[in-house]
Amino acid sequence: MKRSSVVAWTGIVICSVGLAGCASAKTHSAVTPTARTGEKWVDRHESFTARAQQSDVDLIFIGNSITHGWERAGKDVWDKYYNRRKAMNLGIGGDRTQHVLWRLNNGNIDGVSPKAAVLMIGTNNSNGTDNTANEIADGITAIVNLLRSKLPRTKVLILAVFPRGNTPSPQREKNARASEIAAKLADGRMIHFMDIGAHFLEPDGTLTKDIMPDFLHLTPLGYQIWAIAIEGKLRELLGEQP
Repeated sequence: MKRSSVVAWTGIVICSVGLAGCASAKTHSAVTPTARTGEKWVDRHESFTARAQQSDVDLIFIGNSITHGWERAGKDVWDKYYNRRKAMNLGIGGDRTQHVLWRLNNGNIDGVSPKAAVLMIGTNNSNGTDNTANEIADGITAIVNLLRSKLPRTKVLILAVFPRGNTPSPQREKNARASEIAAKLADGRMIHFMDIGAHFLEPDGTLTKDIMPDFLHLTPLGYQIWAIAIEGKLRELLGEQP
């Protein structure tokens, strides 16, 4: 895609037949596919589209800066668990559900047919009064609908939005509620859901800087915890032997 073609697109996401819940009737920001205009965002988006057209991909990770971080703090863990699986990282720092919708509609998954997709998105929608829990869940639902429509052979693993902040808070509660709603999409066949948030927390519900130094983004240890927590489910979705 040419840089000049990256413009905000507004429209309605078409629902796949048989999915529980449908965001197509919604018109709020979390379900309105929207491009960002920063040069780094555009460059990264275009690099995804180019790779999708040139590579054999079996596994994709979709998300924001936390997913993007597999290339930074999580690089060694990614190399250990995912390089051999022909994995592609589709995370961009700062993205919200609407930005992921736009990217998936504009080339990021064109030309690929992965066995599985791991989706973890929504925490950036939860800042202040930007979006409600229901709206965040609508955004997640719209992304899943789009994945099922464009990649009908791909099994989708939705991850609950990771806990954030040193201690429990209204924002954490909002993300947890959004994840709880999105969990209802799981059908145990093509759509699956996991909440691995407890793996990051201390028994009293606090986060430590050993896991998230800024109480949002993961350390190498945090990425190790993530990889181990989903490994069994990924093997199942990818059809690998135990």
